[in-house]
Amino acid sequence: MPLLEVIALDARDAVAAQAGGADRVELVADMAADGLSPSPAIVAEVRAAVDIPARVMLRLADGFAPGNLGALVRRTVELKGAGAQEFVLGFLTSAGTVDLLAVTRIVEEIEGAPWTFHRAIDHAADRKALREAVAGLPSLDTFLTAGAATGVDDGIDTLTAERDAPQRLLVGGGLRFDHLPRLTAAGIDAFHAGSGVRHGGWDTPVDVDAVRHWRAAIDDLSA
Repeated sequence: MPLLEVIALDARDAVAAQAGGADRVELVADMAADGLSPSPAIVAEVRAAVDIPARVMLRLADGFAPGNLGALVRRTVELKGAGAQEFVLGFLTSAGTVDLLAVTRIVEEIEGAPWTFHRAIDHAADRKALREAVAGLPSLDTFLTAGAATGVDDGIDTLTAERDAPQRLLVGGGLRFDHLPRLTAAGIDAFHAGSGVRHGGWDTPVDVDAVRHWRAAIDDLSA
C-alpha cells in the first residue's frame, strides 16, 4: 500500500494528519533548522492523541553532524521514555561520509525500533557508499530523500534509478503534486509531505483537507 507521511510539530498537527488519511507522522521541532528532536512532552501528547505511528527525529542541531553524542543518547532515552517507538536519524562526517560511529551508537540505543535514515543522504559525498555502509544496521527500513540536496526537481532521476533499493524510498524535500505521476509510474510508493499540507508556512497547522487531497492523489495514481 502507498504510504503518506506528514510532518507534525505537535499533537494538533498529528490529529489533523490522521484525520486526513496519513499513515504516519514524522514528529519534529524547529523547522527553521530543518527539523530537530521534539520535547518528551510533545512525544507523549502525540502518542496519546493519535493511533498512527510517529517517527521521532533524533537531531539536536542544524546540519548533519551528530554534535554531542552523549547529549543525543540522553535525549534518545528521554524520548523513548515518553513513548517514542520509531525514529528518524542520520549523521555525516565533515568529509560527507556517513558517521557510522554516531549512527551505530544511536541505533544500539533504540534497541530494534524501526527507523528512517533522513535527508543527510542527499548531502553525502557518495550516496551509494552511504547506503552500503548502513545497509546492515538493524531495523533500518526507509531512506527519506529528495534525490538531491536541492530537492526533488533536481533529484527525480536519481530517485527513479534507486527505486529497487532494499529499503523503502520515502520521497520528500520540495515534493509537489506534479512529481507524483512520474514517481508512482517508476514504482515509488512512499511520500513525505510538510509545507504542502499547510496554508501559511510552518507557523500554521496541518490542514486536514490538504492531507486528504494528497491521500487521494497518491491512492489514485498508485491504483
